[in-house]
Amino acid sequence: MLFPTFEFGLFFLVIYAVNWWLRDEMPARKLILLAASYFFYAQWDWRFMGLLAISSAMNYAAGMWLGPEVRPSVRKLVATLAVIANLVILGFFKYYGFFIDSLTDLLLALGIQRDLPVLEIILPVGISFFTFQGISYVVDIYRDQIKPVRSPLDLFLYISFFPQLVAGPIVRASHFLPQLNKNPQLDPMSLAYGLVLIVVGLFKKTVLAHYLAVGLVDPVFLEPSEYSTLDLIGAHYGYAVQVYLDFSAYTDIAIGVAALLGFHFKKNFDRPFGATSCAQLWQRWHISLSTFLRDYLYRWLRGDKREGRWMSYRNIFLTMVLGGLWHGAAWTFIIWGAIHGAALVVERQFKSMVKIPKGAVHWFWPALCGWFFTFHVFTLAVIYFRASSLEIANEYIRSMFSWTPGIELFTPLMLAIVAGSVAVQFLPGDTLERMAKKLIAMPVVLLGLLFGACLLVIEAIGPEGVAPFIYYQF
Repeated sequence: MLFPTFEFGLFFLVIYAVNWWLRDEMPARKLILLAASYFFYAQWDWRFMGLLAISSAMNYAAGMWLGPEVRPSVRKLVATLAVIANLVILGFFKYYGFFIDSLTDLLLALGIQRDLPVLEIILPVGISFFTFQGISYVVDIYRDQIKPVRSPLDLFLYISFFPQLVAGPIVRASHFLPQLNKNPQLDPMSLAYGLVLIVVGLFKKTVLAHYLAVGLVDPVFLEPSEYSTLDLIGAHYGYAVQVYLDFSAYTDIAIGVAALLGFHFKKNFDRPFGATSCAQLWQRWHISLSTFLRDYLYRWLRGDKREGRWMSYRNIFLTMVLGGLWHGAAWTFIIWGAIHGAALVVERQFKSMVKIPKGAVHWFWPALCGWFFTFHVFTLAVIYFRASSLEIANEYIRSMFSWTPGIELFTPLMLAIVAGSVAVQFLPGDTLERMAKKLIAMPVVLLGLLFGACLLVIEAIGPEGVAPFIYYQF
């Protein structure tokens, strides 16, 4: 069930009405939202409802074993086993095939031929996201940052809440669970802001990202050797913008839908293409994942000891490589993560060696150079993110830097979408909030009519069909 479809719209209208009808009946409201979340997940493949329930039950049980009265050695063992169990579930479904294929290639390179067990495993949609939420819940209890939740209903709803279940954002238990114990309030700002996010998200996904995918990116990445240098350059910029539009659109809609149900999620994208450094980009891009990797992977690699410069560089690099592997079981994703890790290390070392003078005049050119470097590291790396194999990615880069005249697909429309999508990244960070504030004074009926009109315009100007969101595969 995709967000930009009539089926989801009808589903959400029913849940919206029941949610607010039961706003003073907290247990019943939670049960309805939990049932709705499992129904939503079952539309992808009902067989994986059991996996979602097992993951939730396992993390609930681990949390109950991590109470403050339990001995430290036992708490550490329980937390470790719970994290391992979560990773085993994720690893089996997501990386089994990659492991078997890589091991087969290694054995063949060593002159050893073995028939390894091959299984056809279906990747459960959203498994990376609900697994990471389970890990964060267990680790936060172990670190005494939150207390174990006593109600299994609350924990099951936290793991499976449908707006962010299949593609994020990764919501922390410390942020979500307290909201379950308060009567929801749909104030005018939440209503207006939720509707603005949904409209903006639908426009980014069904119009801008769709036009880029169908008209430029997909055909060029399918056969890069068949297109000119300008088409290749345009498509690699185009995909960088497309993946931003596509993924930020999903989280915009997810945050907007949650707001209409009385839940408040944090921003997940904050104008990443306006970043003037690689570090700043990762503070703005997929913020819930970046902070997860920082708090649960980088911190673990660092340990309790004070790390030196080169050890911190190693940990940054490994964090980004593993972050790349999280995105997909392929060497292309590992290389994508390695490029970003190397760029972060180079950038940090450069800043330790070169002191940039303060002041607006002196700041402009370093900021411009930093933006140019950051943007092109991202767009170059995204070729590996998009390509289906290392061979295609390498061929794409070779073709891009080998001049071939002509231009076919990188039309003025595509250029306008790419350039415009980057240009709006330099608007103030609270632009959408300002738009919402201007709508607060509008009567609810008129606001609803305006929302409906926006949906009709988006439907009219967008291409036919709705492609799945890119991050569903992760």
